[in-house]
Amino acid sequence: MNIETLQNPSAELFEELEEKITVFNEERWEVKKKQPLAIIIKGEGGELLAGASARTFGQWLLIENIWVDETLRGQDLGSKILAQLESAAIARGCMIALLDTLNFQAKPFYEKFGYQVGWVQEAYPQTGCKYFMTKQLQIA
Repeated sequence: MNIETLQNPSAELFEELEEKITVFNEERWEVKKKQPLAIIIKGEGGELLAGASARTFGQWLLIENIWVDETLRGQDLGSKILAQLESAAIARGCMIALLDTLNFQAKPFYEKFGYQVGWVQEAYPQTGCKYFMTKQLQIA
């Protein structure tokens, strides 16, 4: 057995480790897979103008990213994307949404739509902070 410290590990190693923990979890949890979900807005030329990526997992909507091109911000596209994402998650049986956002990102935006801070990671990554937020989508 040899223990190594890799200063520049490959993406393949990260993927292999992720796959191994996923297999471990799937053997033990009642919910087996995180199902991907996305909302996109494309321009007339097919270019991505805005969108969201998320996963549904049991009764949870796990929001990973919501992005709107800077030239289109302030036109309620983020609001529409978030509402559509939540509706799609509810259709999949989700009752709670979870996301994280950095101090310079979108905390006030999410609060406007009922998201509440559950936990704050201070000094992240050095002087900033990361907010972990949840929202009740529907009552069980």
